[in-house]
Amino acid sequence: MNTQRFAGKVMIVTGAAQGIGRGVALGAAAEGARVLFVDRADFVSEVAAEAKGAETAGFVADLETYEGAASAIAFAVREFGGIDILVNGVGGAIRMRPFGEFEPAQIDAEIRRSLMPTLYACHAVLPHLLKRGGGTIVNVSSNATRGIRRVPYSAAKGGVNAITQSLAMEYAEHNIRVVATAPGGTAAPPRRVPRNTAGDSEQEKTWMGDAVKQVTESTFFKRYGSIDEQVAPILFLASDEASYITGTVLPVAGGDNG
Repeated sequence: MNTQRFAGKVMIVTGAAQGIGRGVALGAAAEGARVLFVDRADFVSEVAAEAKGAETAGFVADLETYEGAASAIAFAVREFGGIDILVNGVGGAIRMRPFGEFEPAQIDAEIRRSLMPTLYACHAVLPHLLKRGGGTIVNVSSNATRGIRRVPYSAAKGGVNAITQSLAMEYAEHNIRVVATAPGGTAAPPRRVPRNTAGDSEQEKTWMGDAVKQVTESTFFKRYGSIDEQVAPILFLASDEASYITGTVLPVAGGDNG
């Protein structure tokens, strides 16, 4: 197996400070990529520095705004001279509750968190991929397009799937591949930045338990996946080994395709 699949490549990974994004960014750096770790968490540069011996940088940006996405893309071009691969890892349900219990502002927040960063970053990176003569975008979606207690998040990830398929069709003629994985429930270390900074009420904890039970029981393996089990498919799709794969949303959810 080629362990330097990304030698000579420049990769941007968003949501790189923790979770799946962190694993992808460190894994790509270990395989030869020059990697820009992007996150709104101010410790993202500390994470980038974990890639010993690799050429990396950290960049703080709020990707829920177009300006944040554009600034990250522009920094990568200045720092590394161009972009070959974008991995959109920003997203995640903020709250778990029955749809009827969501307030309008909470619905908007879920869409901003889990749809707009991918939409904005895809748009901002396109001129640079075109200038490069091609490239690859890997979106991290979710199998939660079918699930309970997180309908707005499900809608956002359905949008990510639509971006993936439509953008792939539109830009294949320019040698740009657009693919996605759809992770299921994933066991991860405690987050340094919580998904819901306001904290969960006892009722919300109960609703979260409902969702965890549904996610676990919907898989064939009856367990959550690991970070490594999510990172490996993303790196494969980002690599030239997947050169004839585009427009695909690959479920990585233990048999639960969402």
